[in-house]
Amino acid sequence: MAAPQEGGKSMPASKAQQRAVSKYMKENYDEIKVRVEKGQKDIIKAHAEARGESVNGFIGRAIDETMERDNAARGEATEGE
Repeated sequence: MAAPQEGGKSMPASKAQQRAVSKYMKENYDEIKVRVEKGQKDIIKAHAEARGESVNGFIGRAIDETMERDNAARGEATEGE
């Protein structure tokens, strides 16, 4: 992880910054590991980038949209409604 610096260059994050980010991530996010067939990762990455998204953002959106569609098909309310 690098912190922005003048002139567009980055400098490495300090150990304290790394620990703070790690703590924040552990407290605020769950992790899910996804395995895909060889070559599929590059296809997913290209698809996400073509839409201005990160791979994580694309996967999250795909999950949200699929759950919303599945729930609507069963007549269920989506979370937050």
